Amino acid sequence: KRRSAASIFYTAMASWLSSPTGPMTTHFWGPVANWGLAGSGMYDAALKGPEIINERMSATQILYSGLFVRFAWAVQPRNYILASCHTANVLAQGNQLRRWGEYTMQTNPETGAATVRNAAMGAAGVGAGIMAAVAASTPLQNSLKGGSGFVARMANHPAGPFYIHFWAPNFKWALSINNLMDFDRPVEKISLSMTSALTLTGLIFMRWSFVITPVNYSLFFVNCALSSSSGYLLARKVKAEYL
Repeated sequence: KRRSAASIFYTAMASWLSSPTGPMTTHFWGPVANWGLAGSGMYDAALKGPEIINERMSATQILYSGLFVRFAWAVQPRNYILASCHTANVLAQGNQLRRWGEYTMQTNPETGAATVRNAAMGAAGVGAGIMAAVAASTPLQNSLKGGSGFVARMANHPAGPFYIHFWAPNFKWALSINNLMDFDRPVEKISLSMTSALTLTGLIFMRWSFVITPVNYSLFFVNCALSSSSGYLLARKVKAEYL
């Protein structure tokens, strides 16, 4: 018997609602919260001037989101929402860096070009270092995992330093370090949307770290630090401009 379109829709909707990555689970809301990062970049690009752009944080987010695209594919259950939001964030923060570069060269005609060039060279150096580390990781892991003791267990562990389950969460420390470096940043240069998104994603991912496979304690601690450091900047912004 042929099913109606409405019946097919309701069945699909019910299946999605009860699925392992549906809206009744943290697997859904964690990635959805990360859309706030991409949304922040889009919002600031559309409605805010380039003077509030934190080029260091935007560059860090590009690398961070690139790692999490791979993480979203490797984690179980595989999370396409997480992969898509981080892909969008790479594009959004890349656009913010473009705006920062143009603004820096326009407002500082004598030194702006050199500042942008030095930033680009630094980013290229980081990229080259990452590629070299990736190329060397498999031979190094093979040489360590055949032994015994702590080093061999670490080399074989699915959340160890030779797997994306280690690097994606731990690179998130770079976001918190950026926040600490900006602890006295002038409030007029703090992005309300970005600090709100970072605080929210940190809080939700503290929970998410316990419902993925494998359970990731490093992900919990790094998100605790992120929500705290971002929340501090968010509180400064709100206190100065809204209270």
